[in-house]
Amino acid sequence: FSELNQELLEELKVEIAKGDLEEIKLLVTDLEANEEKILHHGKRADAIVKGMLQHSRSSSGVKEPTNINELADEYLRLSYHGLRAKDKSFNASMETDFDEKVGIVDVVSQEIGRVILNLVNNAFYAVSEKKRRLGELPDSALSSMYKPTVWISTKRTGKGIEIRVKDNGTGMPDSVKDKIFQPFFTTKPTGLGTGLGLSLSYDIVKSHGGELTVTSLHEGEETGEKSYTEFVVFISG
Repeated sequence: FSELNQELLEELKVEIAKGDLEEIKLLVTDLEANEEKILHHGKRADAIVKGMLQHSRSSSGVKEPTNINELADEYLRLSYHGLRAKDKSFNASMETDFDEKVGIVDVVSQEIGRVILNLVNNAFYAVSEKKRRLGELPDSALSSMYKPTVWISTKRTGKGIEIRVKDNGTGMPDSVKDKIFQPFFTTKPTGLGTGLGLSLSYDIVKSHGGELTVTSLHEGEETGEKSYTEFVVFISG
């Protein structure tokens, strides 16, 4: 796009010399459109590079006693208010179920917080995308019947703790589930996802000696029923 703009600027000089105002306006419009694309893709490249650096660097964080329930609640609300700040029309229900027995766990709180934030962001995206798709169907009543919801829960098991993030969004077909933790794989439109969030989250959980898994059902999308996605973060201890 930068190369195209160089050519357009040469054309612009010629048209200015001619005094052709209409052609000048058209060229300026094209220049503006290309500049927007340069900015958009530049930001995307920036996000990809930052994500790659996060992938490649070894964790310098120190594990510290962390209240997992407070951490989960904090990042859930951080995600929601962050998305609301970007898009005032965004809305979804949040439901929490925190097990008091989870208590304090030794983790790198900033990194586990990043995992929770990423999972919740994805969940909110899935429910808003489903709401949008249902709204485009001929029978718009389906959209009003659907209640976008994100659940986050914690539980202590015999082997450790679980953090679950579930949504009643679009769900994922098996072909997507098989690739979801691969670096650069994303189902989001160009510019909305780098494909690094889940792979980074996977690495963070693994570095804590834990496991990140996903279950999902991709059906009944037209009726607003059944489809869901649930990520489970397991950390031993």
